[in-house]
Amino acid sequence: MVKKGQLAQWQKNMYSLWLGNFATGAGSSMSLPFLPLFVNTLGNFPKWELTLYTGLAFSSTFLSQAIVSPLWGKLADKTGRKPMLLRAAIGMTITATLTGFSTNVWMLIALRLIQGAFSGYINNAYALIASEVPREYSGKTMGTLTTGAVGGQLVGPVFGGIIAGALGYRIPFFIFGALMLMATLVTLFGVKENFTPIKKDSQQDGQSAFVGIKNIHIVWAMFVSSMLIQAATNSINPIISLFVRQLMHGNGNVAFASGIVAALPGIATLLAAPRLGQLSDHIGAKKVLIAGLVLSGALFFPMYFVQTVVVLGVLRFFVGIADAALMPVTQTVMSLNTPPSSVSRIFSYNQSFQAIGSVIGPMLASGVAGILDYRYVFIMTTFLVLINLGVVTWAYRKDRK
Repeated sequence: MVKKGQLAQWQKNMYSLWLGNFATGAGSSMSLPFLPLFVNTLGNFPKWELTLYTGLAFSSTFLSQAIVSPLWGKLADKTGRKPMLLRAAIGMTITATLTGFSTNVWMLIALRLIQGAFSGYINNAYALIASEVPREYSGKTMGTLTTGAVGGQLVGPVFGGIIAGALGYRIPFFIFGALMLMATLVTLFGVKENFTPIKKDSQQDGQSAFVGIKNIHIVWAMFVSSMLIQAATNSINPIISLFVRQLMHGNGNVAFASGIVAALPGIATLLAAPRLGQLSDHIGAKKVLIAGLVLSGALFFPMYFVQTVVVLGVLRFFVGIADAALMPVTQTVMSLNTPPSSVSRIFSYNQSFQAIGSVIGPMLASGVAGILDYRYVFIMTTFLVLINLGVVTWAYRKDRK
């Protein structure tokens, strides 16, 4: 029994994992805004080749993540989520540090591929908290946990841009490694998991993760929605610094400006996520999710017409508000519909779908930008959001009949 004024263990875990999520978000986002510029220093590439290699470097992490995540999720339901958190943190500590020593573009792509196989800290944090948090606090807690990763993603590009401009593009990778070492220590000493493994001879052992799922169409829709959200959100990442450079006509500190533009959605999400999570607890996740998708589509389309970095930044700020209504809410919906015995597997499947989206989005964007122009990426993104809206609406109608 928890004494009055004393934090419950799930709350202590949430704060520790918030720090771990912050470190992961900050470290992983430090290099993303100027990744194309770093790739450009590894060889003399024409435009189409530069966008292709940048897309591969960005997407390779998520490709391997999509393949191995279900395996890690199955293991987590047997051994606990804390070992998976430590595995992810230690793996990224090593691979991020080695990435800073890349001597050619293929070494960079290979290391990011390996990093993806050992990543998954944030999704395992969601899974651990989802298995412990009282249902009435689910939306608010998932929103709060999201602010850790988003806060890191806010700080990362800004400081990454400053550090890259002053000290070179390699240093942020070393800082990423140091942050993941910090996440390892916070998780090791700050997280305590009350986990009961599934016995080999129990009825649950060997069962499908979808046994006992409520509203199965909605859960599958959340998988697809997570994939399309990631595809839409990350589609700009391979070309953001190149597009900013085009808008600035090659003048000024492009790395710093790219970092600011990349960080602006994070500011909005950081402010809005807990409030929208709490709102979903009161009015229902469906309303918040659909409103977020409508707002997202209404913001991506005008980006096609932007002529200045300032207007691009303003639109991306409001996209951050839409993001706050999307990913945390999909996590909440899954946690409310999934039994504790399979929550890690369901969240790992969701991570795979997220990773697939993080592959599809940048690769489609690289192709569109290489063949047409950077601006057409926003048209493509708008279509992805509309498809997402259709899938979510259909699933809710199907399971509510």
